[in-house]
Amino acid sequence: MHDTDYKKPKVNKCITEPLALYIHWPFCVSKCPYCDFNSHVREQVDIAAWQAALLADMAHEAALTPGRPLSSIFFGGGTPSLMPPALVETLITAAERHWGFAENIEITLEANPSSVEAANFHDLARAGVNRVSLGLQSLDDQTLQFLGRAHDVDEGLAALDTAQAAFKRVSFDLIYARPGQSLADWQAELERALGFGTGHLSLYQLTIEPGTRFETLVRTGELVPADDDHCADLFELNRSIMTTAGLPAYEISNHARPGQESRHNLTYWRYQDYIGIGPGAHGRRLEQATERHRKPENFLSGVERNGNGLKLEQALSPATRATEALMMGLRLAEGVDLAALAVKTGLAVAAMVDADEVAELAGMGFVELRDLRLTIQNKGMPLLDAILPKIVADVLRT
Repeated sequence: MHDTDYKKPKVNKCITEPLALYIHWPFCVSKCPYCDFNSHVREQVDIAAWQAALLADMAHEAALTPGRPLSSIFFGGGTPSLMPPALVETLITAAERHWGFAENIEITLEANPSSVEAANFHDLARAGVNRVSLGLQSLDDQTLQFLGRAHDVDEGLAALDTAQAAFKRVSFDLIYARPGQSLADWQAELERALGFGTGHLSLYQLTIEPGTRFETLVRTGELVPADDDHCADLFELNRSIMTTAGLPAYEISNHARPGQESRHNLTYWRYQDYIGIGPGAHGRRLEQATERHRKPENFLSGVERNGNGLKLEQALSPATRATEALMMGLRLAEGVDLAALAVKTGLAVAAMVDADEVAELAGMGFVELRDLRLTIQNKGMPLLDAILPKIVADVLRT
């Protein structure tokens, strides 16, 4: 069966488990050449109109998911640190009124490390944000220029200092596998990053995404990406250095001290329910997939017309949910509990994973299946994109 064969689930299924809320702020000062996120540059932004639209979109989702406290809120973008702190506070207050908060709720905001945005960090903390994810991306000025970043290293580190003073928890991102980057260069940069003492660090391999400026440069021969073998060596260096430093990888690109993992992102990877509001935001709730209009103007028009920004609301078949859960969960060091997934989807384990492929991959040291928990081993993580399609059973692909 296909997804369209399934009827839309009823709104209230008497579910009381917590859920997560994602809020997308689509605006940026400029577009980075590697970025394929839903980000837009606009000379002016009508804050009052956006506040009204996001509140309406939130209210629509809250009416469909009553009685489920929020375990986390994540402001992503775009550049949500450009949002006025008063708007952030208004949205947090509305979310608490609609759903209520689970104990020790995590409220994260993505931020660029510019001095202008760092000036708002203390106000954002007072608004309710208790975790910030800072887009440092590099500790080298020449690389920051190559990546199209507006800040330099000194400005970025000053913003990091301000963030650590303002927020209870701080994470930052670095991009590796940059053209010409040696193992020694990356090791020195990574060891310097660890010296800043944050409990969470995200290390993303530079990938050439369709529709980006970098894709154009690769196509014309002006940019030569790092080769696969070198990327694998850099990845192994990440694992070694971060584990030794006490921040092991809990997900393929994310490293944390125990207890400092991103609870919001774990909701995605563990395939739990989350609400997505704002332009282009995706959600998974009540066995449905939701997607908002990507273009900001279309999102605003949709809210004005329908009271929400929905572009798509589709019931998901058990096979699709199982596939998505495997694709997301196997990114985690903890892997996927196949017995629990079978209960959740109503599918037999044999219908979800290809036993012969799993056995072959296990024999090569790429995966491990123990007590019906399937994990990707360190040796297999660099090959994750190639391994995942092999694991998923044929019945899920039909």
